[in-house]
Amino acid sequence: MPMINVKITKEGATAEQKKQVMAEMTDVLARVLGKNPATTIVIIEEVETENWAIGGEPVSELRQRAT
Repeated sequence: MPMINVKITKEGATAEQKKQVMAEMTDVLARVLGKNPATTIVIIEEVETENWAIGGEPVSELRQRAT
């Protein structure tokens, strides 16, 4: 039973977008690895931007500076 864990920053991905990611990730494992879609688990974790850092700097600060 394969499991895919997708982590994204919590910035407003819609339920429809997340549903599409789940479907397409399931399809990738079926196509590439021959896994059974019926037993493939996909988990999307949304992480607050202040809890996600790039280059040691929180994404929330990077986003503020970019605007």
